[in-house]
Amino acid sequence: MIARLRADIDAVMERDPACPSAFSALTNYPGLWAVWWHRVTHRLHSAGRTWLARRISQCVRGATGIEIHPGATIGARFFIDHGMGVVIGETTVIGDDVTIYQGVTLGGTGKEHGKRHPTLEDYVVVGVGATVLGDITIGRATRVGAGAVVVSDVPPHCTVVGVPGRVVVREGKRVETIDLHHEDLPDPIIEMYRALQRRMDRIEARLVRDEGIGAEAGERVFPVEDERGEDSDDDPRL
Repeated sequence: MIARLRADIDAVMERDPACPSAFSALTNYPGLWAVWWHRVTHRLHSAGRTWLARRISQCVRGATGIEIHPGATIGARFFIDHGMGVVIGETTVIGDDVTIYQGVTLGGTGKEHGKRHPTLEDYVVVGVGATVLGDITIGRATRVGAGAVVVSDVPPHCTVVGVPGRVVVREGKRVETIDLHHEDLPDPIIEMYRALQRRMDRIEARLVRDEGIGAEAGERVFPVEDERGEDSDDDPRL
């Protein structure tokens, strides 16, 4: 038990450069206490003391701003940075070394019983204000960008951005450590426009070249039609 508590404190110090000491982690990080209290409520919930577990979790929510349902399953070294507004649903499953930021929702869909909340595998990072909904799996070492809304499974070692979330593979790189740079994410829309711009630049360069060759040969590259719809000899570019 002591070793696990120490590992939680170490996780805070490793992932937040603003945390100078274990004492600071203990006294200034509500996410740490929310996780510790969840372990208590989860035991109560598993033992059938569901009302008491839920009541304690609501008190913890009032004190920390973080709501974790007692039924959620959370792995080792889970870190909630800042934490205000975080909501973790009943059937959520979170692996080891996962990091989430303030405003994150791990929510359910529908009214049916059973698994209806997401599963986050090891080393996942979920950025500020992101929403992950439904019984889906976020693969190992995946980053979910700030404000993303994810409603479908995500393979391991990917990034997810946008609404709805779009998967962007990270050039095939495998990441086995915790990558907290959730602000440095590619935007597929911007990349699409950049690709179009590069294509237009190539086409324009080719047109300039062809027009130059045509001018030297005394030929029109693009015939100009007159009012009758026939080719005209008066091409202003020649």
